[in-house]
Amino acid sequence: MTDPGPVTDAARRGPGANAELALLLEVAGTPKPGNVDRARDLAALRFEHFLAGAVGARPGLERAAAGDPVGDAFETAVAGMSEQSGGNTQFGCLLLLTPLVRAAAAEDRALSPDGVAAVCEGTTVDDAAGFYRAFEHVEVAVADPPEGMDALDVRRGADAVPALRDRGTTLFDVMRESAAPVDDRGPPGDANAREWVAGFPRTFRGAEAIAADNGPIVDRAARAFLDLLAEAEDTLVRTQHGSGVAREVRDRAGEIDSLDGAAEWADELVERGINPGTTADITAAALFVALERGVSV
Repeated sequence: MTDPGPVTDAARRGPGANAELALLLEVAGTPKPGNVDRARDLAALRFEHFLAGAVGARPGLERAAAGDPVGDAFETAVAGMSEQSGGNTQFGCLLLLTPLVRAAAAEDRALSPDGVAAVCEGTTVDDAAGFYRAFEHVEVAVADPPEGMDALDVRRGADAVPALRDRGTTLFDVMRESAAPVDDRGPPGDANAREWVAGFPRTFRGAEAIAADNGPIVDRAARAFLDLLAEAEDTLVRTQHGSGVAREVRDRAGEIDSLDGAAEWADELVERGINPGTTADITAAALFVALERGVSV
């Protein structure tokens, strides 16, 4: 019999636990300008809310690891995450983590861009229904739907499910629509949806950066966050403040060359109410991939 070699910490924990750990490490990283971290709270969201959200999400993440449908696992994770007094802490993180956990746990595919793409492309109308129902657990900042798509506005929650079924819309279809620009001259679509339809390219690049970096993993997470923020406009910033502010934040992130430099800017963004939350989502996903690939804690 071939010796399988030593069991890694990641393998001992399993994908569900690694996803919970990724959520905890993401919020513990500091400074992450504009976001809650262990040194900064926002007006209505505190560090403790994110800790509780990560713990509450674990049952849904374990459902994904067990091979349950992606939509059901996601809704379970969001419902558990919402069981704290702060509201929405990690909806976007869970949208990315759920298919990643499913891919990591599957015996017939690897945790790779192709592996997670197979999970996403294989989603169903029932998975889309679970995604829509998840919006009934927390308030999520989303852009208005394209013209003529009011019936599929995610803010309708379960009320939109009959329209999904009538149109045969899968969860991958929902993400593909969300990832597309509104028009040729408009801004790019939702960054998390773009990860879904493109095989999670930023997530895997972020994981590689975390693995290649040195020092405490929470510091590596903070540096990865800055790099991700510098490469693209943050969707949440654009939704809440417009493309001009999103470009400003992206460009400023590219000028920051140290965590010390990021700390002062972090305070400024908190004061201005600018929260690059979508970039934090991708950072959490990158941490999960890094943990699964052997980065130790």
